[in-house]
Parts: sequence; structure tokens; C-alpha cells
Amino acid sequence: MGLIALRAAVFDLDGTLIDTEPRSKLMWRQLFEEHGAPHDDELLTSFAGRRGREVLAEVAHLFPGRPVEELFEQVVSYEALPDLPAPAPVPGAVDLVRSLARAGVPLAVVTSGQRPYAEGLLGALGIRDLLDIVVTAGDVVTGKPHPEGYLAAASHLNVPPAAAVGFEDAPAGVAAVKAAGMTCVGVTTTQPVGALAEADHVVADLDRVNVEPGPALRVRGAGKERP
Repeated sequence: MGLIALRAAVFDLDGTLIDTEPRSKLMWRQLFEEHGAPHDDELLTSFAGRRGREVLAEVAHLFPGRPVEELFEQVVSYEALPDLPAPAPVPGAVDLVRSLARAGVPLAVVTSGQRPYAEGLLGALGIRDLLDIVVTAGDVVTGKPHPEGYLAAASHLNVPPAAAVGFEDAPAGVAAVKAAGMTCVGVTTTQPVGALAEADHVVADLDRVNVEPGPALRVRGAGKERP
């Protein structure tokens, strides 16, 4: 077990607070298939935690003649498809956020999603009013793995990054948290333990994290803990 003192907590959204990865991967797969673009599961998994436009800019050569903005609008439009799997809260996520709020810990979300999307999911989870700030894709110049979003959250919360804990489920997000100078708790909802090797602690879900007086977090690891 690990005990982490903290003055603020910052959460990723997709895959960390709510499991949307199955639907996201289906949306990306549909885009590639409609354009006959080559892809595999490893490529689609690598998109996790990153801004859609930045991902598409990197793979634009697979969609000759198609502007990135057009492709982005197309993949976003798939949100309306009726047969996508419904998002589900990550186990323990809502209880952890509520426990932190009761303990008086400043809270933020840093997501690669667009604001309407993020606000909708947070509203569905019933925790939006507990958050001091939500940093979305449109609020930063550079997305994850760049630390800009996490640094912005710490600045808004008026807490040094080193005194904050960031929660992430994807390698790009873990890299962003660590580059910001925060302690990182990786959550293996979408990735294996090895993919989150740079995190300070790794848990299977947020049922493994409890709030204790201090305030502090007690973390029951999933195969990896750093002292």
C-alpha cells in the first residue's frame, strides 16, 4: 500500500472517471473503415488520452485529400450512432471525487475532449459541481502528453504541481502528469500495467484509492508501486 499526501487532485476524464474507451475505439475504427485507411488495434489504442485533431494530423497521410478538420468533424458525428456501447463510471470514481470534496481537497479535470462533451459526461456522473475547474481540449495550445493542461489546473487551484496528484489511464496522460511535476496514479481501465510504467502508483480502478485524514490517499496497487 502507498500513502500519498496531497493538496489537490486532478483527474483525466475518459477512461479514468468514466469508461468511454470501447465507444471511442469503435468511432475511430468506423472512420478508418469508411475511408479504407489501414489500421490495427494497436494504432487505435495509441489515440487514447490525446486530442483528436492532433492524432489526425499525425495520421493524415492515411487519408489522402481529406483535411484534418473534416475528418475530426466526421468522427465526432459518430457520437450520435445508436448502437455505440454506453459509457459507464469507472468503479470507485464518483465515490473518490465525493470523498475528496468532503475533505476540502481542490479538484480539477483535465481532458482531451471538447467542452460540451466533457460537461455532458461530468453532469451524467453527478460530480460537475464538485470541480473547481475543467480544462478541455480548447483551453490549451498543446494537448497531452504536453503538461500544459495540468499546469493550468494547478495554477487555477493555487497549488504547486508537486503538491497535487494526477489520475490518468493512458500513456500520454501519465507523461503529461509527470512532466507537470505531479505525483501520478495510473488506472488500468484501458491499458495494461506496463503501458503506465511512468506512473508512481498503478491501480486497477478507483475503488483501490481511499481518502484518509491529512488529507492523504491510500493506494492499493495493481502490480506496481513506487515508494
